[in-house]
Order: sequence, then structure tokens, then C-alpha cells
Amino acid sequence: MKKKYDVIVIGSGLGGLVSANILAKEGYSVCVLEKNNQYGGNLQIFVRDKTIFDTGIHYIGGLDKGQNLYRYFKYLGIMDDLKLKKLDKDKYDVITFDGDDIEYPHAQGYDNFADKLIEQFPNEAVAIHAYCNKIRETCDSFPLYNLQPRSVYYENTELLSLKISDFLDSITTNEKLKSVLAGSNFLYAGDGEKTPLYVHALSVNSYIQSSYRCVNGGGQIAKLLIKKLKALGGEVFNRREVVKFGFDGDKLTSVIIKNGTEVSADLFISNIEPKHTIKMLGDNRLRKSYVKRITNIESIISAFSIYIVFKPKAFPYMNYNNYHFKDYKKVWTAQEYTQKTWPEGYWVSMSAKEGGDKWAENMTVISYMNFDEVKPWENTMNTIVDKNDRGASYNEFKARKIEVILTELEKKFPNIREAIQSVHASTPLSYRDYIGVNRGSMYGYVKDADSPMKSFLSPKTKLKNLFFTGQSLNMHGVLGVTISAVLTCSEIIGREKLLEKIVNASQE
Repeated sequence: MKKKYDVIVIGSGLGGLVSANILAKEGYSVCVLEKNNQYGGNLQIFVRDKTIFDTGIHYIGGLDKGQNLYRYFKYLGIMDDLKLKKLDKDKYDVITFDGDDIEYPHAQGYDNFADKLIEQFPNEAVAIHAYCNKIRETCDSFPLYNLQPRSVYYENTELLSLKISDFLDSITTNEKLKSVLAGSNFLYAGDGEKTPLYVHALSVNSYIQSSYRCVNGGGQIAKLLIKKLKALGGEVFNRREVVKFGFDGDKLTSVIIKNGTEVSADLFISNIEPKHTIKMLGDNRLRKSYVKRITNIESIISAFSIYIVFKPKAFPYMNYNNYHFKDYKKVWTAQEYTQKTWPEGYWVSMSAKEGGDKWAENMTVISYMNFDEVKPWENTMNTIVDKNDRGASYNEFKARKIEVILTELEKKFPNIREAIQSVHASTPLSYRDYIGVNRGSMYGYVKDADSPMKSFLSPKTKLKNLFFTGQSLNMHGVLGVTISAVLTCSEIIGREKLLEKIVNASQE
């Protein structure tokens, strides 16, 4: 590790790695510092019983040739090396409800998406086409989403203030259809009273365009980005937790690592939680009003996930995801569970592997969980770097929750227990410790249509040489975070110049 770089990136999540690659391409000397053993943030994978599980990247959209994420990844030089499996064309997602045997499909391609839903709702063709048109129209209002150098989206307050629930109410009175159209809202933890239409649109549009699973996990994205970064002269270090910033008077000049090493740079990009970044800066470095605003931004709910390893040739592989709710009326309220009603909904996904797809190796099941449920253990830390046992009570808590989830799964998959080899689990504490997010938040900060600018964070901070990137800016997800990194780097090297290079690269 050198003593001085042009740019230090704190955190090796997708936003940090993309930012590092962009700036290294521009000739900057770049160093990425990661506190954990494994790189990648939500791109991390882990292994249980020789089976690979994804931490956060369960499927990706927009990767067909010419589509938006394809074009970004082509510029980054990783597109051609990704190992992908395309999900079922006629149902990349299915939405299901207790007491209803129908699987309501979300299909790839807008015409196909509409046709498949009209088969289930033959009297709602007008509403379904209106939905498809509005999703595309909304996405077209976000310039970077389509690699266009127009003005930034947050100047359009009308766009930011329209709620997804109000829009659905405007196109149909069919409550079940509304729930089916919004049924994949685990992708953004939607709240019918708050969530803007644009959050829904940006979350689902790329999947409707094309949907893929990463073969052997999304960790390959991080590995490819690190390989490209090193080829450009960049450096990446794990087990290097940044705990403090160094200043020369009022000027930010360095970071201090937990082991005491101080590393200097001209520019700094924080890919870690903005709330945590501000704490690390210390008092009086930023205006109190700015600190207060970020500190008070509401974080999105966390999750409890179980990871099932199946016995060989015991459970059929599903080349799609399943979003299930106890009642179609629970789509917007699954977060408002009680101990008796939990889980009111869950999301089922599987990993893709090379070779045949008749039998599943594993299943991931994700449900909402409030951080307060794990409050008794919040002062513990348990990662590969900081290995601690949270104790018997924590393991008993997880075991109880696993049993509840399995009981719910049996209603949908009656013979699933017979196929299980082992079951593992993660809680909001797991997300907090490994991803470094406030209260284990799934997707950063809550977007509220009634206060659209409240959770908006510019990549520029009040310190001239400190920038934010990652899922807490703009949008989460692979595409959203990639765009966030482009937005961050645009502040350093210029938007039009950068977009021109990305567009040209994707046309080669």
C-alpha cells in the first residue's frame, strides 16, 4: 500500500468498485479499502454444505444486448465474462397468495408481460397496457437510466411525488390486479402510503426487459471488477477498516485504518452508509443542519432470510422467483406484521449452477424483519474478521424463526421438509455486520412521495473532496448502484464526457 493516492474509496460494494474502475480508467491512482474479508458488499456470496448462496444479488435485469445495464457493464469491461442464466421468459417472477391456486406471472418483454396478465385478467387489458406504458414513460424521465446527459431527475418534483398506490388506483378498481402488479415489491420494500411510482418503475422495468441469474453467484461481478481495476493500476485491500478521517486544518487529507495506518489522498469516495461516514468525520466538520438531516433519514426495514440446502435430486429447480403473501391485501402491509402474523409475505429464489437445471441445489427465502427484534444482541459483532458468538439465546431465536418460515413454506410446497439437507439463517444483525448498513436496512433510505427531497442525497458532500456513492443515493439494486457510481464520478470528471465514453464503449 502506498502512502498517497489520487483517490481512496472506502468500501468495496458495487458502488465503490464501479467508481474505482471509472476513475482508474481516467488515469487516477485509486485505492479501495474494505473492512471485511470478502469484497463486494451485497455482491458477496457464502457457502453452506458446499452450496453457494448469494447475499443480495438474486437476479439481475437489463442485460440483453443494448439494454441499460448491458451498456454500463460493457463499458466496465465485464459483460462478456459474466456467466448468466436467463430466467423463464413467460414467468421470471410469479405472484401467489394463500387460498388461490393461480400463479400470476410477470413475463419478460412488455408485450409478453401484458399478454400473460391479460390471460388472468381478461377484462383488464386497458389497465394492464396503461401500467406498462407508465412504467416505461417514468423510466424515460431518468436520464442516466438511459445513458442520456439531460438534467438530473430530482428537478421534476411532480414525478417524485406520485405514489405507486395512487397510480394503480387510477387505472383499475380490481384489487387483486393491483396486488399482482405490485407483488414483487420485496425488491424495494414498498409502502403503499409512501413509495413513489418512480421507485417501483425503476425497480421492475429492467427485469421486464430481461431477467437473469448469475451462475454460481453474484460474487463474480465483484471479482471481475477487481480484476479490471488491478489491470488499470488500481489497488484493493481487504481487512482494512477505515475508522477515522485525517485533516490538515479544515482540509480532509487522509483516512486512518483500524490498525493505525494512515493513508493520504486528494479525493475520497465513501461507499459506506452515509450515517456512518458522518460519525467518522467527527464533530464540527459539517453543518449541524446537514448532519441532522442525514442522521434523521428513515432507513428501510431489514430482513430475516433462511438458506435451504436440498438433498441431491430431491426438489425441482424453479427458473423463476416466487413472491408469496398470505392475502393479496397484504402486499403493501407485510412490513406491519405482529409476532402472531409473521411472516405475512416472503420471497423465494434459487441459485443457478452450470449444467442441468432439473433439480435445485438450494433455496433462499426472504421475509421482512424489524431491527428491534434483534435489539437484545445489537451490541455484538459477528463476521469472519470480528468473530464472536452471540450466544444460545440468539441461536434459539433463529431456530424459532426458521421453524415458522418452514411451516409457511409447507403450505406452498407440501413435501419440502423431506427434501431438506440443512437450513441456515441470517438476521438484521447479519446484514448490519457484513454490509455495514444502518439497522440492517435492505435498501438504504426510505423514499417518501410526500417528502420527495427528504431522503435525497447528493454525491457531493459539504467537504469539497469527499463524495458519497452506493445504494443510499438515488436507487438501490445492481443497476441503481451502478448509476449512482456514474453520478458520483460525473461530479469529478464531468457527466457528458463520461457518458460519451460509456455510450461509445457499448456500441463497439
